[in-house]
Amino acid sequence: MSDVALVRAAGCVLWRRGDPIEIALVHRPKYDDWSWPKGKLKRGEDPLRCAVREVLEETGMRCVPGAALRTSRYVVGGRPKEVHYWAAEAVGGAFLPNKEVDRLVWLVPSAARERLTHDRDRPLVDALLAALG
Repeated sequence: MSDVALVRAAGCVLWRRGDPIEIALVHRPKYDDWSWPKGKLKRGEDPLRCAVREVLEETGMRCVPGAALRTSRYVVGGRPKEVHYWAAEAVGGAFLPNKEVDRLVWLVPSAARERLTHDRDRPLVDALLAALG
């Protein structure tokens, strides 16, 4: 992928404790999809800092980042995009709908895997489960 046109982004697979754990998915009305909280890096921003910022902006949740997960690479609008993901435990906060995200759901891993719109996002469920051991 060309660094000139590369869109750099970061996000988290946000989870909370339970038996079993629950995973947060966000609905983005602009794309009418269910996805992970994520967004583009600001100039000079560290990817992990971006991921935590995006979780707070899109979900209202404070989180503690954990293991780095896989990096997703795909093309959007003719431009290559690279999204770095981390596991992140939700530790507080409250969701309020906003212009980017109108809904948030907490689902068990199997239901989260099914609800995700894009096939490229599904392996991150397994990556989270492996990271949590």
